[in-house]
Amino acid sequence: MQDLALALALAVYNVASLIPEARQLQLPYVAFLLVVLQALPLTWRRRWPVAVFFAVGVPRVIYDQLAWSFDPLPLASAIAYYTVMDRCPTRVRVVISAVLAFSVIRSQTLPGHNEPYDFFVVALQFVVAGTLGILSRTRRAYLQAVEVRAEQAEAERDRQVALAAADERTRIARELHDVVAHHVSLMAVQSEAAAALLPGRPAEAAKAVDIIGHTAREALTELRRLLGVLRGPAEVNGRAATAPAPSISALDEVLGQVRQAGIHVNLRVEGQPGKLPPGVDLTAYRIVQEALTNIVKHSGASEAAVTVSYEPGYVTVSVTDTGNGAVAVTLGRQARRGRAGSPAGGGARPAASGGFGLAGIAERVASCGGKLTVGPGEAGGFAVTARLPAS
Repeated sequence: MQDLALALALAVYNVASLIPEARQLQLPYVAFLLVVLQALPLTWRRRWPVAVFFAVGVPRVIYDQLAWSFDPLPLASAIAYYTVMDRCPTRVRVVISAVLAFSVIRSQTLPGHNEPYDFFVVALQFVVAGTLGILSRTRRAYLQAVEVRAEQAEAERDRQVALAAADERTRIARELHDVVAHHVSLMAVQSEAAAALLPGRPAEAAKAVDIIGHTAREALTELRRLLGVLRGPAEVNGRAATAPAPSISALDEVLGQVRQAGIHVNLRVEGQPGKLPPGVDLTAYRIVQEALTNIVKHSGASEAAVTVSYEPGYVTVSVTDTGNGAVAVTLGRQARRGRAGSPAGGGARPAASGGFGLAGIAERVASCGGKLTVGPGEAGGFAVTARLPAS
C-alpha cells in the first residue's frame, strides 16, 4: 500500500509538471501516458525490483527518443534504481548499474540535452539514489545481525538456566538420598532390634521404638528444610525463615544417632577449626553422614572413628570402622569387592544393591575439587577419606 501511494503520488507529480508545457508538446496525450507509465510500476518495486527497473526505464527511454522540449525529473527511475541497490545481490546491482550508466550517456546525446550540466544533474540523482540504497541495505543487514546475536544470547541464557536447573536437581537428589538413606537406615536397624527385644525385654524394646520416633522426626525436619527450598522460604515477621544447612562443626546429632544404633563412635578434631565455604562444609558433613550410614547398614562393626583434620587451605575428613574386614564399594550400579589382608574375599559384608551412596560422595568431592580415597583400612575394616579445599 505504501508503494502504491508512492506510485500514484509520483504519477500525479509527473502529470502536473507537464500541464504548463502541454501546448508546446507534440502528441501531449502520449507524453502524459508515458510519464504515468513511468510511475505506476513502482507499486511492485519491492517484489520485483529488476523487472520494475526496466518497466520504469522503457517509457522513459521512449519519452527521450521523442525529443520533446521538456523532460520531468527522472524520479521514478531513481527510486527503481534505489530499490535494486537495496534489495538485489551484488552481481545484479553491477549489471543494472552498467545498464543505467549506458542509458544516461545515450540519453544525453539526444536532441534537447544541450546544456553541459544536464548530465551532471542526472548522474548526481542516480549516484545519490544508489548510495541511499546501499546504506539502507547495510543498515538492514546490521539490524538482522543484531537480532541474530540477541537470539543467540537468549538461547545461550536459556541453556545456562537449564544447566543450572539440572545441577540444582542433581544437588537436591543427592541431599534427598543422604537424608533419607541415613535416617531410614537407622530406623530399620532400631525396628529390627525392637522386634528382637520385644518378647523378653520390653523396656529396651520401648527405648528402641523411641529412637525410631526421634529419628523419623529428624528425617521429617531435614526433608522439610530441603523441600522448602523448592517452594521458597516461609516468612516470619517479614523475614525469610530458613533452617541452617548442616555443618561439619555440628556432628553431635549424627554421632548420637549412630551410637543409639549400638555402634561406638569416636570423634577427633585435629588442627585449628576454621570457617569453610558453604559447599565444602556441607560436602564434608554429608561424607561423614553417608559413611556412618554405610557402617550401620553393612559393616557389622561395633566401633567407628571420625577424624576431621584442619590444615592450611584444606580440610580432611576420615571415617573408619572395625568391621569384619571385607568391603563392598558401590559406585553407581556396579560393586567391587575386596578384603583387607586376604584376596579371597571371604566373609564379605553385603553391598547395597543399586545404591548410590559412595557414588554420591565421589560426585560431591569432585564438585569441590577434592580427592576421595575409599577402601580397606590399615587396621582392618573400611575407610573413607576425603581431602577438600578449604578456600
